[in-house]
Amino acid sequence: MAELLVRARAIGMAYRVGDVHMVAVRDATFEIEEGRRIAIVGPSGSGKTTLLHLVAALDEPTSGSIEWPALGPSRDLRPGRVAVAFQAPSLLPPLTVAENVALPLLLLDVSEDQADERAAELLARFGLSEVAGKLPEEISGGQSQRAALARALAGRPRLLLADEPTGQQDSGTAQEVMTTVLDAAAQEGIALLVATHDDRVARRLDTRWTIRAGVLDRGVIASSR
Repeated sequence: MAELLVRARAIGMAYRVGDVHMVAVRDATFEIEEGRRIAIVGPSGSGKTTLLHLVAALDEPTSGSIEWPALGPSRDLRPGRVAVAFQAPSLLPPLTVAENVALPLLLLDVSEDQADERAAELLARFGLSEVAGKLPEEISGGQSQRAALARALAGRPRLLLADEPTGQQDSGTAQEVMTTVLDAAAQEGIALLVATHDDRVARRLDTRWTIRAGVLDRGVIASSR
């Protein structure tokens, strides 16, 4: 039986902007088991990113409860058990691309040689070997996004959360990126939760969740990897 990685019960996220009460996520209930491949689709501002942040324990829900039965307490989730590939640029400017990818492993006390080897392997998978020694400011937005995915996969997390992981790729490269992510997830037993507006990306995952105005609706679609 698959282990339960995440259990959320009626979680919500609300905040104030001036005098306006905003609700980003409303009473979302779901579970994520090991090996799941889930796409979250919805328009911009619908709550996709907020939901990912709640699952990653980057934010605490203002209502409801969330726990990680097979992963442990929220303080122990990152960088080893849960990894996040953000939509916004997230590479550390002073580090080279290779150093950025190796960083999570060094934080997990992996030896420098092993971290460098894993970084080189992932950069090759994402077609980034030629920019390994460059700084983030010296590469394109699409390359930076692929490097962030490589970094997220470096520590072999149990759950990878990716926010618009192909948003800065052309259509052909986007499909190659998803193939790389899906292959790595299959080989290393990584569950995926991917927020995307691209239906071609969503169709490549086994399950589709839709979110609109913070309301989560879950359903199943056939995978067409």
